[in-house]
Amino acid sequence: MRIIYCADPLNPKKVDSYYEKEYEAAKTIGFNVSLINFEELQSNQTTRATRQISIQEQKEKALYRGWMMTGEVYFQLYNHLKNKNIELINNIDEYNFCHYTPNSYDVIKKITPLTVWLHKSEIEDSLDKVFDVVEVFGQGPIILKDYVKSRKHDWNEACFIPDASNKNKLLQVVKSFIELQGDELNEGLVFKAFVNLEFLSHHPQSGAPLSKEFRIFFLEGKPLITLEYWDEGVYGENKPELTPFIEIAKKINSHFFTMDIAKVENGSWVILELGDGQVSGLPNNADLIRFYNNIKLSNIQ
Repeated sequence: MRIIYCADPLNPKKVDSYYEKEYEAAKTIGFNVSLINFEELQSNQTTRATRQISIQEQKEKALYRGWMMTGEVYFQLYNHLKNKNIELINNIDEYNFCHYTPNSYDVIKKITPLTVWLHKSEIEDSLDKVFDVVEVFGQGPIILKDYVKSRKHDWNEACFIPDASNKNKLLQVVKSFIELQGDELNEGLVFKAFVNLEFLSHHPQSGAPLSKEFRIFFLEGKPLITLEYWDEGVYGENKPELTPFIEIAKKINSHFFTMDIAKVENGSWVILELGDGQVSGLPNNADLIRFYNNIKLSNIQ
């Protein structure tokens, strides 16, 4: 299997500094590694972006570890690599299934907070539809994100809404979120019921509350590694029981994905969101050698 990383924007022969430790770990384990130019990829120059990767004589599986991209950009990358006889671990449908919240909601809805959404085309002329879609939450607190990411570090300004029925606050947060996301707004708006999770710490910069969360990487339906999501706070020795999450993972249309879970104040556990494993970050506390060694041991051809 080949691991593909983003190159340094100023030095195409060098890996992006953010992924340097991963890159070195993958090489240590014995993976073939390659670089692509993410900026060119984003500019629809996919042929140039992948020019450092040569055509392979035999079909080869690959795993991308780099910055998030839209489904459209991923589709172009997937096809260009396939023409080089290299096949990314997730096809376009599998990438989109976990990358965009609405696609996978039905599979996880029994164990995730109530979630509703609006595509950006529905709010181009007016935000009035926001009022209708959030009525289901009554006066309960909610959080706002787009189809992919939240702005949890802008917690009070563009993420948390204490009362879904407070139209003034609702509009204020929505407008702030849209403005801050700008061109990076992914597909639309997602509103999720706020759940009181077990408190862990406060983020040192934003002050946002951090909860006891874990990120589980799944490979071919099996847990690859379970990581403490936050580097701040003391997690203790108790780890989540993975059995119910493994059962749900069997229904996820993806070969490589992440599942972010959190402990509720009452002791139960919820799924916060899914993500494509290729564009999901590894916390600073992650054992990179173990991560890549586990991938190697999976023996995916």
